[in-house]
Amino acid sequence: MRAPLDNRPRPRQVTAMTKRPSVIDTEVVIVGGGLVGGTLACLLAGVGVPSVLVDRAPVEAGLDPAFDGRASSIAVSSHRALRSAGLWPALEAVVNPIEDIRVSDGASPLFLHYDHRDVGDEPFGYMIENRHIRHAIAERFGGIADLTVLAPVSIASVERDQTGVALTLADGRTVRARLLVGADGRGSAIREGAGLRVTRWDYDQAGIVCSVRHEKPHSNIAHERFLPSGPFAILPLQNNRASIVWTEKKHLAPTIMALDDRDFAGELRRRFGDFLGEVEPEPKRWSYPLSLQFAERHTDRRLALAGDAAHAMHPIAGQGLNMGLRDAAALAEAVIDARRLGLDIGGGTVLDRYARWRGFDNTLMLGMTDMLNRLFSNDIGPVRAARDIGLAMVNRAGPLKKVFMRHAMGLVGELPRVLRGEPL
Repeated sequence: MRAPLDNRPRPRQVTAMTKRPSVIDTEVVIVGGGLVGGTLACLLAGVGVPSVLVDRAPVEAGLDPAFDGRASSIAVSSHRALRSAGLWPALEAVVNPIEDIRVSDGASPLFLHYDHRDVGDEPFGYMIENRHIRHAIAERFGGIADLTVLAPVSIASVERDQTGVALTLADGRTVRARLLVGADGRGSAIREGAGLRVTRWDYDQAGIVCSVRHEKPHSNIAHERFLPSGPFAILPLQNNRASIVWTEKKHLAPTIMALDDRDFAGELRRRFGDFLGEVEPEPKRWSYPLSLQFAERHTDRRLALAGDAAHAMHPIAGQGLNMGLRDAAALAEAVIDARRLGLDIGGGTVLDRYARWRGFDNTLMLGMTDMLNRLFSNDIGPVRAARDIGLAMVNRAGPLKKVFMRHAMGLVGELPRVLRGEPL
């Protein structure tokens, strides 16, 4: 059993009741205390890099079970990053492994099936509710001596020059550092303040997210069903529960969200049948507009962007958080390696390494998710026939199928040390 939230260690914060220095000197300042920014802070400060994390919301804001309802598919490589950050001990009791992945196209009898045993002993990854990751980050914050968390607090101004960074906070304090990290989400104020342009386009789709309880066991299988309106994912949680990520036409989403639980359950069953027996939606559901966006650059003078501040993609492959954690792992390694060599951790050498490392990988994933969504979110006869044949061919092509499986596990490409299971 997890301890009640009120009994958990609190992150070290500076409050109105505490005597506060007017200037805080550190090495890295991270703006944004979400899943990516919080993990990066734990990676860096956990190995002795003095860091300050700044967020406009209190740490407790994301701990409410009703905060946003989302769950994430954590690839096995991302699991290693969370373990290196010291977060996994608080998570291992609440995750559910993904051991098989089944991809199908509507009612077609042709499908693609991945079995983790074909590529080793580890699962493809784990399903976990985002609130549990937030809990783990908050707990870990309280145990890291080299980390200071300033939240809730707003930023009044940011100055960057050849020698460092200075953040002036709304309460009059100043944080001075050698490197600024913007991990403050899609609408990143740090990115906007730096004048970095964003390419963006909206999909005519909304994501409907909820959890359901079901009668039959899911056997740790993740299902991705492609329907004309978009992908419909059934992702295994603990205790005969599943996370639903339902992509629907944007104009239909409000009607679906307004259904009562009985009618909503009926719509769910229409889309994935009765293979899990009776399905009962849990009370809360959420809807989000879907879009793709990416910043023109991952870096600027003494600035690095990470996670959704740098790139945000369609949830079709469940890779958004995984790519953000890869950013955190790569940036942490670049900073720590430079620091050990006595180099400037906010200088051009570090930032160029990070930009090259993550630029190609993120661009490739953005392109792939966009292409898959456009290919499968339609009901054009010849296109549907071609993609069904493609799924069946990949299913029978052993070597190619193994490459795709390793990609799903996050084990393809130039990986940072922590994603390979090695220490920073």
